[in-house]
Parts: sequence; structure tokens; C-alpha cells
Amino acid sequence: MTAERTISTIRDDLTIAISEVRTRYPNARSAIMPALYLAQDKYGTLDGTVYQAIAEILDVPEIYVFEVASFYTLYHREAVGRFHLQMCTNVSCMLLGAYDLLGHLEGRLGIKAGATTDDGRFSIRAVECIGACDRAPVMMVNEDYHNDLTRARVDALLDGLEEIDTILDDLEETISEGMS
Repeated sequence: MTAERTISTIRDDLTIAISEVRTRYPNARSAIMPALYLAQDKYGTLDGTVYQAIAEILDVPEIYVFEVASFYTLYHREAVGRFHLQMCTNVSCMLLGAYDLLGHLEGRLGIKAGATTDDGRFSIRAVECIGACDRAPVMMVNEDYHNDLTRARVDALLDGLEEIDTILDDLEETISEGMS
């Protein structure tokens, strides 16, 4: 997921994929979001070097790339845990208990919103809106929406994620042993 990144290596790694994506849009600026996803998949986080390389590949001003990356919570400008929990706190979610659920998450995981657990498994973020008001309260786990949340549903979700985490750790260990 993480790799060395210089403008040159990013161009080498992503120019073909970004150029292909670019053909699907009426103008280069419209391809910024998918280009950022490609970079995030490759490098894990996004920074100024990535913005500059994407701007060069798409031939748009770098500020356009920065504006998109800094506006949307879908883009990681800092490292996040294996499970990135984004609790919506906008009006619909707030009125239906989002702050209570956020506090419950913080207590259960032992971290505050904006932090990552010491083991790197979970990150919690309070976000302004994830566009699912009709299913409030809503939280995203990585790219999956979880809606109509209650404390019991959050607990069940966390229990399931902890099981998945254990399976993934075991799988990584098995693969590592097989390669040695």
C-alpha cells in the first residue's frame, strides 16, 4: 500500500491509469477524484507530491487537486487504521444520536475522534456529511455505509471487524511464513 513517492515515480506509476480514466470525462478537472483514488490505493495517503504529480498528469493547476483532496473526507491526508470509521455528525445524524454513538465508539476503542488505535486497527473520524441522511445515523467503515445505527448495531459491527482483523492477521502471517 505504501511506496516511495516522488513526482517522477508517481508519474511512472499512475500516468497510464490516470490517462485512461481521463478519457471518461469531458474535461481534465473532472478526473481529479478518480485520479486521487488511484494514488491513494497505491500510496495509502495523499500529500503535496501526489497533488503535484496528478496536476502534471492531468495538466490542471495543483490547487484544483488540493481543493478536492482537502474537501472530501474520502481522501486520506494522514495514515488511517485498517478500519477507518467515519461517523456522520450532520443534522439528520446528530438529531438521531450520532454524538452518542461517536462517544460510544470512542469509549469502546479507547481513542478520541481524529485518532488511531495504537495497534493501527481502527481510526475514528467525525465527519460533516457522508450523503446518506435518509438512513441516519450513518457511519462509513472504509468505503462501506452502515446505517440506522444503534449502540447494539455499532457493537455488533465492531465485533465483526475485530474478527475480520484477526483473520487478516492470520492470513498475513501464513503468507509470510510461506514466502520464507
